[in-house]
Amino acid sequence: MKISCFEDLAIEAKKMTRKTKIAVVEAQDEHTLESVIKATEDGIMVPVLIGNAKKIEELLVRFGAEPSAFEILAASGVEESLQQAVGLIHDGKANAIMKGRLESGQFMKAIVTKDNGLLTGGKLSLAGLFETKKYHKVFAVTDMGLNTYPDLEGKKIIITNALQLLHALGCANPKVAVLSAVEKLNPKMPDAVDGDALKKMNIKGEIKGCIIEGPISFDLATSSASARIKGYDSPVAGDADLLVVPDICAGNILVKCLTGFGGARTAGTVLGARVPVILTSRSAETSDKYYSIALAACAAASF
Repeated sequence: MKISCFEDLAIEAKKMTRKTKIAVVEAQDEHTLESVIKATEDGIMVPVLIGNAKKIEELLVRFGAEPSAFEILAASGVEESLQQAVGLIHDGKANAIMKGRLESGQFMKAIVTKDNGLLTGGKLSLAGLFETKKYHKVFAVTDMGLNTYPDLEGKKIIITNALQLLHALGCANPKVAVLSAVEKLNPKMPDAVDGDALKKMNIKGEIKGCIIEGPISFDLATSSASARIKGYDSPVAGDADLLVVPDICAGNILVKCLTGFGGARTAGTVLGARVPVILTSRSAETSDKYYSIALAACAAASF
C-alpha cells in the first residue's frame, strides 16, 4: 500500500488532479469546519458549505478564514441542507457529501432514500482506515457500523466495496482477514462458516483482486509471532490489510478498542453509494475528520 501513515494519505489526496468538491451538510460545526478549512488550504478539497450561513461565517472568521473565499449555501434547516446537497450531486456540482452538525440517522436517511438517487443498487458499508503503533502498517476495518448482521452475500459485497477503496489507495492485492473467534471451520459458528465460504469464493475467482483468509482470529491476522507459535501458515497471517468483522457489535467494539486503548488514528468513509460519503461522529476530533476528507478524496478518484 502506498499509504504507510496518515500523513501519506493526505499527500496522496493532494496529488489528485481533480479536486474533490464536497457538499458539507449543516456545516456550522466547529470540528467539521476546522477540518474543512485545513483540507481546503492543503488543496485536498473544494467545499460547498450548507446550513446556517450566519453561524458558518462566524465560525470561519473565528478560525481565521475569510468567508468570501468559501461557497456558502443558506438553508433553513436539516431537510433543506440535505436536499441542497443531494441536488449538487445530481447536477455534478459535488462529488462527495459530508455530515456536519446533524444526527447520523438523519444524514443516512437522505443517502438511502431511493428517490434521492444516491444508491447504486448494491449494499452500503462503512470502511475505516487505522494507524496504530501496535501494527506495522495502515490497515482497514469493515463494516464498522452500517450493516447489523450481514449474511454471506452481504459480506461479499462489503468486501468488494472495501477492495475498491484499497485499490484506489495503491494496495493492488490486499490481504483480507475474515475475522472469527476461531481459525478452523466450526459448523456451529455462522461467522466461521462464512469465513470459510468467502475464502473459497476467492480461490474460485468469485472475489478478485485480493487474498482472503477465513475464518481467522484477530491475533493470527495481526501478529506474525502468534501465527508462528500456533503453527498457522497463511500469507495473511500477521500482515492483514483488511479486517472483516462478522457483525456490527464486533465492529463497534473493535474500533473503539483500537482508538480508545490502542490510541489509533482513524479515518472513515461510506462506500457503495454514487459518491463517497463522509460519516464521522459529531464528537470526532478535527484530525479524524480531516483524514476522513483525505480518504474520501482518494476514494473519489475511483468513482
